[in-house]
Amino acid sequence: MLVLISTLLALAAPSLRGFAHGRQTADVAARILSLTHLARSRAASWGYVHRLNVDAETGTYWLTMQEAGAFVEIESDLGRQYRLPVGMSIRLSLPSAVEPLSYVQFYPDGRCDPVTIELEGGEGEILHVTCSSPSERFRIVSPGSEDEATAPWRRPAERRR
Repeated sequence: MLVLISTLLALAAPSLRGFAHGRQTADVAARILSLTHLARSRAASWGYVHRLNVDAETGTYWLTMQEAGAFVEIESDLGRQYRLPVGMSIRLSLPSAVEPLSYVQFYPDGRCDPVTIELEGGEGEILHVTCSSPSERFRIVSPGSEDEATAPWRRPAERRR
């Protein structure tokens, strides 16, 4: 009996590992989505521009707000830096951007920069946290899904895989 259970666990382990990696990507996407909603809400209620900052090289992201002309970290747990899991990458893209982006800006009037935040997990899974116009809310989409295909500002050359 013990041999049978051990064999079944050995067969199931590789697929469970892939599931855990896939969940990590979805969990990070959900956290980023929550931070975009929080930044938009805080910008509108506090009257200060907020940013979701992304450092693709270190795999970190965090919120800041504009005070007296400079962007400062939010003094609470919400302003802490989050780190991507090992093997995951993050990239911001905007069709009109010439240089790589390092932040998404949220304005007091409720608008934000339309941008796609691309997350690629260690197993190659990709999720986008995207906002296609300044007045829309961010949402999570999978590349190639109907939502992704209908985003008017995404050019076909920008779509991966």
